[in-house]
Amino acid sequence: MKNFLEKTFQLELNNTSIKQEFIAGFTTFITMAYIIFVNPQMMAASGMDLGASFVGTCIAAAIACFAMGFYSNWPVGLAPGMGLNAFFTYTVVGEMGYSWEVALGAVF
Repeated sequence: MKNFLEKTFQLELNNTSIKQEFIAGFTTFITMAYIIFVNPQMMAASGMDLGASFVGTCIAAAIACFAMGFYSNWPVGLAPGMGLNAFFTYTVVGEMGYSWEVALGAVF
C-alpha cells in the first residue's frame, strides 16, 4: 500500500509523508464537514427532499475530491457551492416564486 501511495502521489518528491497527508485530509474533512448538514437544510427550504439533498451533497463532494486528488494530484477539497445554493433557494425559489424543479432545470 505504501508503495502504491508513493508511486501515485510522489510523496517523497513533494516532501511529505502518508501520516502528514492523512492528518491534512482529516483536518480538511473536519473543516468542511459543516456543509453536509447546512447544504441539505438549505435545499430542503426550497422544497427538495432532505435525505436526497444530504446524499447528493456527500456524493458530489466525494467524487469531486477524489477526482481532484487522483486526476490532478492536487490536494484541494471540493464541495457544492453554498453561495449558489443560497441564491437558488432564497432568491429563485423563495423570492421569484419558481418551483425547485423549474429552478433546478434553469441552473442545469
